[in-house]
Amino acid sequence: MPAVTIENPLALPRITRPSTTESVARGVATVITAHRQLEGAGFEVRRPFPGGLSMRDADPFLMLDHLGPQFYEPNTATGAPWHPHRGFETVTYIMDGELAHHDTNGGGGVIGEGDTQWMTAGSGILHDELPTERMYRAGGTMHAVQLWVNLPASLKMTQPRYQSITKDALRLLASDDGGALIRLIAGDLAGFTGPGSTHTPITYAHASITAGAELATAWNPAFSAMAYVLTGQGTVGADERPLQTGQLAVFGPGDFITVRAAAREQEGMDILLLGGLPIREPIAHYGPFVMNSREEILQAMEDFQKGRMGIIPASQMKPRNFA
Repeated sequence: MPAVTIENPLALPRITRPSTTESVARGVATVITAHRQLEGAGFEVRRPFPGGLSMRDADPFLMLDHLGPQFYEPNTATGAPWHPHRGFETVTYIMDGELAHHDTNGGGGVIGEGDTQWMTAGSGILHDELPTERMYRAGGTMHAVQLWVNLPASLKMTQPRYQSITKDALRLLASDDGGALIRLIAGDLAGFTGPGSTHTPITYAHASITAGAELATAWNPAFSAMAYVLTGQGTVGADERPLQTGQLAVFGPGDFITVRAAAREQEGMDILLLGGLPIREPIAHYGPFVMNSREEILQAMEDFQKGRMGIIPASQMKPRNFA
């Protein structure tokens, strides 16, 4: 898993381990095993929520899709052709491989290893995410996640925007003993701030933990807290619940979280840490639209059908397998 690596994590700023006498470790409320389904033009993803965990229970998040790691033979890689969104933000993080993005708001570019694409759909946008010609022609390993972040009612119709967060912009941190490398994408973690600009207050990070090592970090007690295993296995929470690839742990209350990679796991464990301030508003959704009422969903469908969310450029209309 290339993403972003560093030879000596001890050279990075370190996250101070919380004091157990002054802080309360979060236990695990539930563990969800992601189900598998096809998306886009036919690629398979693991999806921990919605499913075993509803959109309401995942608040302020709506969906998490995990693609790969999957090896594509030459001329077989696929992606998600043009489609609309309204009412939330999509966050695509690439660990292996590369995708190209276009949207009707003028955003776009190549998302490479370690890069993040943060797209605020807001009032409405059309976009695609497809393999680059290089990825399609040569093949290779693809490993990525896409997170949907909800927007409160007051921001559902905000102006669409696009953020390209390159791997060089990520905030790199280490655990107190150097056994974990943390890539902070957005939000605050133990006093450090990630580069992503968020409408909804969240924390989003990717941690690589060496075999037998533990990451313990402060976590905003007002935020929800979840951990999703990308590869490997270990334990999470004050109760040391077992967790493995494709499983999501939802933490209970407290002000710090712990994650430990299994000692027998030679490659260690890669895990997403995510949480945010719950919005606690009604959720109405239909496919790529997430609003607060049925009437707003019907309006979104009408606006899409009448081209009010943008028009696909003529140069992008022909059938294609890559960007």
